[in-house]
Amino acid sequence: MTMDSISQDLLNLKGSVCLITGAGQGIGRQIAIHFADAGASAIIVNDYYQDRAEAVAQEVRLRGCKALAIAADVTDRAAVTAMVDQAVAQLGPINVLVNNAGNMGAKPQEVERAPFWSASDETWAAFIGVNLYGVLNCTSAVMPGMVEHKRGKLITIISEAGRTGEAGLELYSAAKAGAAGFMRAVARSMGRNGITANCISIGTTRTPGVADVTEDPERAKRMLGQYTLRRFGEPTDIANMALFLASDASSWITGQTYPVNGGFSFNL
Repeated sequence: MTMDSISQDLLNLKGSVCLITGAGQGIGRQIAIHFADAGASAIIVNDYYQDRAEAVAQEVRLRGCKALAIAADVTDRAAVTAMVDQAVAQLGPINVLVNNAGNMGAKPQEVERAPFWSASDETWAAFIGVNLYGVLNCTSAVMPGMVEHKRGKLITIISEAGRTGEAGLELYSAAKAGAAGFMRAVARSMGRNGITANCISIGTTRTPGVADVTEDPERAKRMLGQYTLRRFGEPTDIANMALFLASDASSWITGQTYPVNGGFSFNL
């Protein structure tokens, strides 16, 4: 057997039903495409907006993979439970969850830019809701099925802001750090059930949400000065790690946070 065939077998997601939140664009979309190309049995494409979810679901179907598009607000626990119930009824037990929905929620243009100590309750809720409660809601919804079948891969996309702290992004940093701590605790409590839980900590990645930075030459130059590899991340960079963590290649890895950050920061 060649090394290529070994790698292909290790990263094959055959038999996996995968739920990816916030997958209507950017990183989530690319993860859905990666998983489809890796042979996943079915993918649930979640987004706040149905049209965006359906567009990505159609891309997935064109790759020969079943897809279900479901609009749901991950900060709404009842809506998340209904989404998971619908998906399981149509596609079977969910084996892989990627908590990708984040940033400032579904309507970032409505979130005020103010120091956290003077920001409104609504601004606090925008950051904490999607980045922490969204992870809690989605993980709790899929957990019973994973425990029942003794199989599960939990992957949460966090940020270098949550690992190292980011000036001006205190609320975001807190929420992402909380999500990482939650995943470590889940890894400890659920390992006996064959469930792994890991995080991917990302640096600045070219997505619609940060286009104001990545497409501005002067701002981009200043920011890239902080990166050892002098380029921004691409959704494919993150999707590569997500595929690894969703596959059997990572079967003995849990409770970890993997920085995919272009050398923005280093682990000790």
